[in-house]
Amino acid sequence: MGPALQALWHLSRREQAGGWERAHACAQEADSREGAWVHAHLHRVEGDDANAGYWYARAGRKPPAKTVTFEAEREAITRALLASWQPR
Repeated sequence: MGPALQALWHLSRREQAGGWERAHACAQEADSREGAWVHAHLHRVEGDDANAGYWYARAGRKPPAKTVTFEAEREAITRALLASWQPR
């Protein structure tokens, strides 16, 4: 599993101590548009819209509409990453 997917897994476990921080570290490790997309989502979840906007731009994506829930966006990102994932 690549760092972008790992970040989403850690984010899903954010209730555990350090989950968001681990997710953020993985997203930073993923030096790709996919990693930037996950990074943007993390900052959106955090409530840091300015930082999220920067990472959406790095990912080549527009921020989702305010009506899009975190869960819906996370599911869309996960589906896209899994669809393009190539096991080694």
